[in-house]
Amino acid sequence: MAVEKGSAFLLKIGDGGAPVTYATIAGLRATQLSVNGEAVNITSKDSGGWRQLLPGAGVRSVSVSGAGIFTGSAAEVRLRDHALGGAIDDYELSFESGERLRGRFLVTRLDYAGDYNGERTYTLSLESSGAVSAL
Repeated sequence: MAVEKGSAFLLKIGDGGAPVTYATIAGLRATQLSVNGEAVNITSKDSGGWRQLLPGAGVRSVSVSGAGIFTGSAAEVRLRDHALGGAIDDYELSFESGERLRGRFLVTRLDYAGDYNGERTYTLSLESSGAVSAL
């Protein structure tokens, strides 16, 4: 697998249409993705002292976080409106290789900050709701 640029790791938000059109959330400098899986322990006396896990069981989720410079783009406004309204919407993560992950997410945190002599910044956190698929 070839090395990929972090700047090509993009978070995009859907427009609410059908079919969905995605717009890049502008100004992001850092994006992070975590794929989480809850283990279901099925260890018994027959396990020979070794833990056994049940494949395909448990709750799976995807968490996304990011931080960047506020630009006032339409995608940022849509993200803010979702955070204020508690809305779940379509998001896409795209990578330099062309791989994409799509799913529905809830904005669980949106923070704004600004120093006296600096730019306005924001950080965000998203949690998946339902399946996330690789394309």
